[in-house]
Amino acid sequence: MADRLVDKVAIVTGAGSGIGRAIALAFAREGARVLAVDRNSEGLAETGRLADRPVVTLEGDVTDPQLPGTLRAALRTIGPLDILVNNAGIGGGGNVEDTSDDDLRRYLEVNVVGLFRLSRFAVEEMKPRRRGAILNLASVYAVMGASNSAGYSASKGAVASFTRQLATDYGPDGIRVNALGPGLIETPLTAERIRTQAWRRRIAIDQTPLRRVGQPEEVAAAAVFLCSDEAGFITGELLKVDGGWDMAGYPREPGT
Repeated sequence: MADRLVDKVAIVTGAGSGIGRAIALAFAREGARVLAVDRNSEGLAETGRLADRPVVTLEGDVTDPQLPGTLRAALRTIGPLDILVNNAGIGGGGNVEDTSDDDLRRYLEVNVVGLFRLSRFAVEEMKPRRRGAILNLASVYAVMGASNSAGYSASKGAVASFTRQLATDYGPDGIRVNALGPGLIETPLTAERIRTQAWRRRIAIDQTPLRRVGQPEEVAAAAVFLCSDEAGFITGELLKVDGGWDMAGYPREPGT
């Protein structure tokens, strides 16, 4: 299926690599006019080169309070906003004892405050037109008791809760808000850890029903669906794209 997002204007943050790049490319392939945002100018340029259709790139940091104004100016030449994908984020390990206040502030500033600020901007753009879709990248960590990830899990739990709140408040204005909960996805940031850390493979692969890691394109496919008219009666949901990882404790026969 193609052109499910034809003539839609979409902003995708963190589009310079990994999941964000895959979403930006999938959206462009489906006909959207994509504004790809990232701090990494080289990564953005590569995203633009890989796109089947033209993608507008904008170097920007989601923690910058001025970014919404910059995006608003860019939309004047692209068109009114239909879709916002809040993908940009940071990860990391550490239990609560190992997570400093500065660590926690960084998780919250990038994963929550930046997302909150851009969501407010998107609502302001979409509300007068009484339509739009916001998609937040949460994590399977938002709903499962993942170990050794206190700051990250706290931030992604906030994303999941905020998604439901936005969906409740702005559904009457025709704005749908959903979230994705990826499991372990093979990206430039995770590939080395997957290869070298046996415990990670044991927990996230051996204990996953599909017995493999996910690919960015698989998350992108879910993003296309949730932001398309096919999902027109879906809002306030967190769709896990995790190969069944959240069911990691399910009973198995010996040797399976």
